[in-house]
Amino acid sequence: MVYPLSLHIFILVLLAAFTPSYQAPWAMRISCGARNDVHTAPTNTLWYRDFGYTGGYFTNATRPSFITPPLSTLRYFPLSEGPENCYHIDRIPHGHYSVRIFFGLVKDPTFDNEPLFDVSVEGTLVYSLSSGWSNHDDEQAFVEALVFLEDGSSTICFHSTGHGDPAVISIEILQVGNHAYYFGHEWGRGTILRTHRRLSCGAKAPKFDVDYSGNHWGGDRFWNSISTFGQNSDEPLTTKNAIKLSNKPNYYPEALYQTGLTSTDNEPDLTYTMDVDPNRNYSVWLHFAEIDPSVKGAGERAFDILINGDTVFQEIDVANMSGGVNSALVLNTTVAVSGRSLTITMHPVIGSHAIISAIEIFEIVRTEAKTLIEEVKALHKLKSALGLPLRFGWNGDPCVPQQHPWSGVDCQFDSVKVKWFIDGLGLDNQGLRGSLPDDISKLSHLQIMNLSENSIQGKIPSALGKLSSLEVLDLSYNFFNGTIPESLGGLTSVRILNLNGNSLSGRVPAALGGRLLHRASFNFTDNDGLCGIPGLPTCGPHLSAGAKVGIALGACAALLLVATCLTCWWKRRQNILRAQQIAARGAPYAKARTHFTRDVQLARHNNDNARTAAENGPILLS
Repeated sequence: MVYPLSLHIFILVLLAAFTPSYQAPWAMRISCGARNDVHTAPTNTLWYRDFGYTGGYFTNATRPSFITPPLSTLRYFPLSEGPENCYHIDRIPHGHYSVRIFFGLVKDPTFDNEPLFDVSVEGTLVYSLSSGWSNHDDEQAFVEALVFLEDGSSTICFHSTGHGDPAVISIEILQVGNHAYYFGHEWGRGTILRTHRRLSCGAKAPKFDVDYSGNHWGGDRFWNSISTFGQNSDEPLTTKNAIKLSNKPNYYPEALYQTGLTSTDNEPDLTYTMDVDPNRNYSVWLHFAEIDPSVKGAGERAFDILINGDTVFQEIDVANMSGGVNSALVLNTTVAVSGRSLTITMHPVIGSHAIISAIEIFEIVRTEAKTLIEEVKALHKLKSALGLPLRFGWNGDPCVPQQHPWSGVDCQFDSVKVKWFIDGLGLDNQGLRGSLPDDISKLSHLQIMNLSENSIQGKIPSALGKLSSLEVLDLSYNFFNGTIPESLGGLTSVRILNLNGNSLSGRVPAALGGRLLHRASFNFTDNDGLCGIPGLPTCGPHLSAGAKVGIALGACAALLLVATCLTCWWKRRQNILRAQQIAARGAPYAKARTHFTRDVQLARHNNDNARTAAENGPILLS
């Protein structure tokens, strides 16, 4: 039957509409120190340029290990830039991620300048580089951790320990399955799994995978460090052919495909021994597959698994537990290690020898609680407003990791909110400038603040009055001006208040004066304009600075007016005196002139009368 073309198109549209879409896992790779995006062979992997993330300096990289990605630049952080330097990466979708950092070298190291520093992820210390790391061509050249990122960002910090400068070649943040490496009820958002060791069993040399596609298992790649293969044996054991194994979905959906296999016919036990840090908890993952051609099914091979001498799994039959040959089996257990070694032994129970594909060892790291976000923002505002020197750092979280708190910041833990908060600031005599921002009021748990002997200017912010827990406030020997805010009178917990050595003026708030009766220690000296409490001048009517300026201008205007009036009066007086002197000297002349004027007027009057009579005719006689 032939269907019309329109029907075919309709079917295709329906299939497209109802086919579930697949969203690729989120991936970010940064080539540290690169000014442009970089693609690396053989997979044409994209590494983004290093722009706008952190401080430090760019330079060419020296790769300490062949497993390090083939990148040619790095970013390093001299101690002059501060003890804490961080990459803060935004716009990361919520989820579970593999975070990997590769370290680099600015130059060939010596014992004195080999970079030794700590690495933290989301405020939790995950790795400390040990001496000699740069001389080992293995996994010591990087750190990898599985962590949940839920606030839309990731903060990765490098903490100087005073031995060399931290240097980083690359950073990878790759999304993995939300249930990847689930190890029990303690697993979750309160833990980080740090990769301690991976062994691709049977491989004769360390290797580095090329799985850069960013899939759900990006970052779970295998390289090995040759360990003890069998008791009293210095040679690698028999290596079987490497094949890609199928996975049993119902047992462990996110299990990795393994590619190596070791076994032995010479020794009954197969033993691996590796160094670990003492007094830590480790999550041990053992990957198996029955790919020995001589084994046809279940019941032909079984073995016990011992860790540090304790039996943790009994009679493991891989073919039976995985559902058949050539199928993957993954076993997991958590081990508390008190010593410095971890030994995994497989003791045959059925058959002549044990068989294993790969081993993964993760250290279980408890995540640190973070500092209250509003207080972190307030400290960043303070850092900017006071022009805090670079040597302070002040990057990342102020309180965690606990081994590296911010310089000059004291922290306390709130067990109810499960958060850290700031209870002390000690920044005295640090050459600080600028002014105090109003955001300082957001440090609501602050008990001690010492900013003395700096060059801080401007007015004391009234917002300080909101710090109800404040017990010690020392702002002495700065350049604060203006009046003391009335709000400081509300600091009922304050025991020590030092405002001496500034340019403050006006009346000390009455509430502060009353506190002196409660054995509080206040110092207001060396402020010429302050008044109102014992030890200071008595205040007159309290006038603001503007009022004082107005009065001064008014007084000047009044003086000018008085001077003008006096000048006018004096000139008028001089004119009068001059007129009197002239009148006294010319009296005879004035008198003669007066007589002449009178005679002229009389003659003119007579002439007028005569002319009138003639004009009117003769006078009539009576």
